[in-house]
Amino acid sequence: MASATDLRGREFRRILLIKLSAVGDVVHTIPVLNKLRARYPSAQIDWLVTPAIAELLRHNPAINNVIEFAREEWSAPWRPAPFIAYARLAAKLRATGYDLVVDMHGQLRTAIFARATGAPVRIGFDRPRAGVWDASPRTFPEEARRHAWQGAREGSWIAYTHHIPVPTLDLHAVDRYLNVAPLLGLPDGPADFSFPIPQAADIGVDALLLRHRIAGAGLVTMAPGTIWETKHWGSEKFAEVARHFLGNGYAVALMGSRRERAVCDEVARLAPGAVDVAGETSLTELAALIRRSAICVTNDSGPMHLAVALGRPVISVFGPTDAIWIGPYHRADAVLQAGIKCSPCYLRQLSRCPNDHACMHQVTAKAVIERADALLREGSGGAERLEAHVN
Repeated sequence: MASATDLRGREFRRILLIKLSAVGDVVHTIPVLNKLRARYPSAQIDWLVTPAIAELLRHNPAINNVIEFAREEWSAPWRPAPFIAYARLAAKLRATGYDLVVDMHGQLRTAIFARATGAPVRIGFDRPRAGVWDASPRTFPEEARRHAWQGAREGSWIAYTHHIPVPTLDLHAVDRYLNVAPLLGLPDGPADFSFPIPQAADIGVDALLLRHRIAGAGLVTMAPGTIWETKHWGSEKFAEVARHFLGNGYAVALMGSRRERAVCDEVARLAPGAVDVAGETSLTELAALIRRSAICVTNDSGPMHLAVALGRPVISVFGPTDAIWIGPYHRADAVLQAGIKCSPCYLRQLSRCPNDHACMHQVTAKAVIERADALLREGSGGAERLEAHVN
C-alpha cells in the first residue's frame, strides 16, 4: 500500500470520482473535481453518478466521461437484473484501467464499484468512530447520534486503500470532502464551485419565462418541495412569502421536480400570480433559472446548494438537519431555524417526530421575509462572481 507521501507525488492518469446523488451532494463534490483537474490537468477524470443527476455534469470540461449508475435496476435484488447490471458496469469500470478512485459517496454499493475497478489506490472516508461526537463543543440530541452521517457507511471503508480522516463532524460537507486534498497534494485555496450551464439551458429558460409571461421581471425563485417529510416548511408560509414579493413587483417562480408539483401547485393556489414551473425544467435549466434569481427561498434542498454554487442570494429554513454540516456553504446569514433542543434529529418521517414538527413550525414567514429583504438591500450573494459561471 502506498503511503500518503507517495500519493502526493504520484501522477495519476485515469481517475474515477464517485458521487451518485443527490443534487446537493453532487454540488458539494464539484470543488473536489475542480481541484483534481487542476492537480492532474492531463488525466482522464470520469464521474460515476445516477442518470437523474448526470445532465448537470455532462457539459463540464473538467470531466472526460459521465458514467451512469441506474439505481432503479438495483431495487429488486431477488431478480437477476441487478446482478446483470452490476456485472456490466463493473466490467466497464475495470476495462478502463483506473489507477485512482475517489469515492465520496461511501456506501456498500459504491465501495463494491470502487473495488471492482481494480484501481491500486482507492480513497474514501474513514469508518464511523464514537470520538467524533466528543470533538464538538456542542450537545447533540440522541436522534442525531443515531441517524446523522458520521463516516463511511455499510462497511464501505474496508474497500479503500486510503482513508479521509473524520476527526470532527463540525465541518461543512464541502470542507469534509476537501479533506481528500492533503492525501493527493491537491492545490490549496477556497472551494471552487464553477460549473458550466449550456447555452441551450438558458434558451430553454427564456422560453419558459416567456410562456408564463414573467420574462423581464425581477425574479424570485422558491423551492417549497423536499423529499423528507420533516424538511417541509409549509405551503401557507411559502405562499405568504410569495405574496410579499408579488406585492413588491417581483415575479415568483415555484420550482422543483415533477414529484414536487403538488406542493408547488398548492403554493400557487394560495399566492395568485406565482407561477408553478415544477417539472418543466431540466436540471441544467433549473440551474439557469436560479442563476437569474434576485433571491432564492428554500427548505434544505438541492436548489439551495445550486443557488450557493451560482453565487445567488438564498434564504433556507432548517429544522431536522444541521446547517453547520450541510447548510448554505459559508452563508450563515442565509439560514433561519427555531433553535430548539431536539434539533437536529435527522428524522425523515413526521410520524417519528415527538415534538409536532416544532423545528419548522416555529420559523415564521415574517422572519423569512425580513431576512430576504435585508439580503436584497445589502446586495448579498456574490453577484460579482456570476461571470465565473457563465459558459
